Parts: sequence; C-alpha cells; structure tokens
Amino acid sequence: MSEQLIGTVTHYFSHAHVAAIDLAGGPLNVGDTIHVVGHTSDFTQKLDSMQIEHESVQTANAGDQIGIRVAEHAREHDKVYKVVPD
Repeated sequence: MSEQLIGTVTHYFSHAHVAAIDLAGGPLNVGDTIHVVGHTSDFTQKLDSMQIEHESVQTANAGDQIGIRVAEHAREHDKVYKVVPD
C-alpha cells in the first residue's frame, strides 16, 4: 500500500477527540483509510465521518477544512496521509 499526503492537522479538540485538518490534496471520502503521523503521533484509522462547517459530508477536496473524529490524540502540524491500495 502507498500513501498520499493530503493534509495537516491544524487543531485537536481533546474533549471531543476531533482533529481539524486543512486539506492540501484530495479527494477524501468517508470510508477511506488515513494515516496520521507526527513527532509523537502515528496511527491509522478508517474515516467514519467528516464535517465541513459543522455539516456532515461524504467527500472533501483540496482547500477544504474538515473536522474528523480520531481514534488517538492528534497534534497540530501532524501530517495526514490517505492510504491508497496498490
């Protein structure tokens, strides 16, 4: 499997376990697998849902700012990769 850099975490809301991500690539769809990597972060998860401006969406594209619920603690400046099957 390969990975494609799609964005960067801009904020993490610990009380809700939500990461705000600025997408630089795309598209990103609900059901895709993402890999979050940073200085102390490194986890992979399937994307169950995402929101833009508090509205649920199925697809997001480059330039969008999205919010996603994450399984582990994410940190500002963590890189977000889309896992692409070979």
